[in-house]
Amino acid sequence: GGRPPAFDAKAYKGRNVIERSFSDHKQWRGIATRYDKLAVVYRGAVVLRAITIWLAT
Repeated sequence: GGRPPAFDAKAYKGRNVIERSFSDHKQWRGIATRYDKLAVVYRGAVVLRAITIWLAT
């Protein structure tokens, strides 16, 4: 366990951005709980959420 021996702070900052993005997406209940059974519909919800996040900024 613990930090890997070759810890890269720059790569870790990029990972943090991705993890926060997932957190923002999962604020929508349909995305977090996977109500949609078809992958196409689920992807559409993720894209729609990405657009709403982008427009809010």
